[in-house]
Amino acid sequence: MADEFIKGLAIFSGAGLVWMVLAAWFRTPTFEDEQLFGPDPEDPTLLVEIALAIADVMFWFAIIGALTFWVAIPLGRELYGYWNERADE
Repeated sequence: MADEFIKGLAIFSGAGLVWMVLAAWFRTPTFEDEQLFGPDPEDPTLLVEIALAIADVMFWFAIIGALTFWVAIPLGRELYGYWNERADE
């Protein structure tokens, strides 16, 4: 169980860090306004669009990846063990 926790934490930390860096660069127009969730820049170049797409992917990868290792995999193992116990009876 500890290895699933560490894998989920690594995904959450790594992808969250990449998202925070890219969101701070491109979605924080000023420090007095909305930060990290501000509007996309107007008239972005191709590289900025790619960076914004990577930021969106990293945001969802952090959430879904962590939930997979913290909830889905342990739940699947518990259900598999329960299924095997019922099959043995």
